[in-house]
Amino acid sequence: MAVGEVRPGYELWRPNREKASSVATKFVVVLLLVATAVVAALVTFGGWPLLKGGGGMGIVCLIYAILYAFFALLVARWSRGILPVAAALSMILAIFCAVGAESWFNRDRAGFDEAALGSSVIGVLVIVLGLLQIVLIAAVLFAFNQEWHVEEERPIGSGEDYGAGASPQPA
Repeated sequence: MAVGEVRPGYELWRPNREKASSVATKFVVVLLLVATAVVAALVTFGGWPLLKGGGGMGIVCLIYAILYAFFALLVARWSRGILPVAAALSMILAIFCAVGAESWFNRDRAGFDEAALGSSVIGVLVIVLGLLQIVLIAAVLFAFNQEWHVEEERPIGSGEDYGAGASPQPA
């Protein structure tokens, strides 16, 4: 029998995906990823005239927004492999936010160009984005430890009563 094939009369079952804690964690991670994508898009489009001239950070911000929307889609489909990638990119984004937030508040003086959103508003969004990344890292690491990838074979039609802790069924 080849790897990945199921014996006749059996089906693959992923017991850890049926747990309420796994479903809730997946929902929280997807919500945080979507929130990150939205806030990153707001910062990108709100500060585009200033970001595009600063070494291409506008493109980097746009890429982050698109990536996090894609990550949310993958996590919604129970893809566990993207979780460490999301955690790593969240750490980098949190560092960017920590370094760059103050510069947005320093632009409230005379002589600086303004963006579509006020510099103070973008500064607050960057701080929110940085804090969001810290929460996202914690949620992603928690989700990764829930072992969504575990698969078991069970007889077809045996339903939720089969598996660890189930009472033996008469043959």
